[in-house]
Amino acid sequence: MSGLVTVPCADAWRIWDQNMAAARQFHARDGHLRVPRQHHEEVDGETVGLGSFVANAQRRAAKLSLERRGDLEQLGMRWKLIMTRAYAE
Repeated sequence: MSGLVTVPCADAWRIWDQNMAAARQFHARDGHLRVPRQHHEEVDGETVGLGSFVANAQRRAAKLSLERRGDLEQLGMRWKLIMTRAYAE
């Protein structure tokens, strides 16, 4: 299956956009993106689990597209260094 490209479905794009709207809102208000894990934002009448989104994005940084990483970096995302066995040896 080489050459197979995974394209996120429309729902995944919608959820990403909603999370990014929450991240931009938080950043505009607080000036940073150091979001507590349990934090929620209200965006357009919907509650968004921003803390979970940021924590998951940090954990999955290597799997994010360059575009998505760039979107978060524009808001000052701080990426966590995750040590793997290869680096530790």
